[in-house]
Amino acid sequence: MQTLTCHLKPYIQPFERILALRELEAIAGGRPYAANGDGPHGTAYVVRTERTAGYLARRLAYWEHVVDTRPIVTRQVRFEAASNGHGNGTAQGTLWDDETAVAALPNRRCLRFGPHGIHEYRGKFFPQLVRALLNWAELPRRSLVLDPMCGSGTTCVEAAILGHRSIGLDMNPLSVLMTRAKCELLRCEPSDLASAYQACSERLRLPEAGKPRWLASMAQEDQDYLRSWFAPEILRLLERIAAEVIRVPDAVARDLLLMSLSNVLRRVSWQKDDDLRVRRDAVFSPEGIDPTAAFLEEARRSVETVTSFLNQLSGQVVGPARALEGDARRVEAILGNGHRSVAAVVTSPPYATALPYIDTDRLSLLFLKLLPRGDHRAREQLMIGNREITDRARRHYWESFQRSRDVLPRSITSLVERIERLNRRSDVGFRRRNMGALLGRYFLDMREVLYGLSRVVRRRAPVFFVVGDNHTYAGGERTEIKTAQLLGELAESLGCYVLEDSIPMEMLVSRDIFRRNATASETTLCLRRS
Repeated sequence: MQTLTCHLKPYIQPFERILALRELEAIAGGRPYAANGDGPHGTAYVVRTERTAGYLARRLAYWEHVVDTRPIVTRQVRFEAASNGHGNGTAQGTLWDDETAVAALPNRRCLRFGPHGIHEYRGKFFPQLVRALLNWAELPRRSLVLDPMCGSGTTCVEAAILGHRSIGLDMNPLSVLMTRAKCELLRCEPSDLASAYQACSERLRLPEAGKPRWLASMAQEDQDYLRSWFAPEILRLLERIAAEVIRVPDAVARDLLLMSLSNVLRRVSWQKDDDLRVRRDAVFSPEGIDPTAAFLEEARRSVETVTSFLNQLSGQVVGPARALEGDARRVEAILGNGHRSVAAVVTSPPYATALPYIDTDRLSLLFLKLLPRGDHRAREQLMIGNREITDRARRHYWESFQRSRDVLPRSITSLVERIERLNRRSDVGFRRRNMGALLGRYFLDMREVLYGLSRVVRRRAPVFFVVGDNHTYAGGERTEIKTAQLLGELAESLGCYVLEDSIPMEMLVSRDIFRRNATASETTLCLRRS
């Protein structure tokens, strides 16, 4: 048993301090207390532990360094520093292990380090949060971690870095590709990425040899749709880029380059770059736009970011990860022989009626040949939290809610019925007229998800939901939709979960292209399978 002093990152927020202390206590096996003279709001904490300082430094998410006889900078800070200008001037790859180097550490957060930064995605949650929750869960190495709505793959990547097995499910094919690509990058050789980029770059600088045939294998409907969103010359150049990327023999490098291509599609199209809806940018002009240069710059940045990260990951045993296209409501059937094998769930479910997930990614889904245009509407209708429905679907959802209302907590049925009643009495647009039915469907869907998870997780396994609240105007009145609180009540109503904690989180300032659609706050629900 030894006494170690752990120093928090100086820029963390209050909710991160809560998680930091919980992850430290779980990993160290002892309760941390404020260092003498530092006070409860200081950055230094002391803990008695049988763990080594090096072990803590490899695992912790919200801590800057651990002091034994010398300060050891946490691996998490090294990850962030590699993407944050290589440690405020410290050379890339340097391992900080002396006291003078500590002063050169990053003084601002980085949420998009390594694989987490290779593609824009609406609704990303923080990798440090996921790591802290997995630490708090006290999982043995190679435990199975599940994210049934994996989005951009944050949970699977962080679980793999900690040596766990992981499975991610999503109904969005782009999310599945993204998750797979990010997880496979953890195992690749940096030199293979650099070589693939260099070869692709050199081929793209040569004169074209023949007409690109990338679109030729698509249905005519898909070709026509893409032509309506890209200028002809830009689309021709995008076709050539795609053809060269597909020639890359290394599958991991090829997927990274595909992600880079996907990430530039919006900015070279007529789609408004920061808009979640389908809107044409009236002021966009293709004049002067060079998609080849944009792709090569995006690919170069991605390769360098991942390479810097892998230099710090060197020597770490990475756990296997699987990304599957599947419905979270059918998790028990999808996992099959995984029955009762899941040791932890970390997921960020969709907010109620918040985002048009498939439509937001439609250009990438089409251009990468992941989902034909004719299937987009049907897939969107199946997505949990979907807000795009017909009058017929609205009537069907409302009838389903009326039939099943008794399985939901009274707090949910009262909210849904109040919104429906207020909107029925008012002259409102179709979106607000749909709100009652959509909310009813959302909570019935989430009940299916929670029940399915209860069938595949072990007893006493933690189930973490990171979710935000939103609001609507019903009959002219602002009505709050306290999604997190209602999901907690819904989980407990099933009789197989205990809500152990609910941690409100003030959102960090978003720097992505969807920041106008960001939610002001989120909550981490900490459920436990009883």
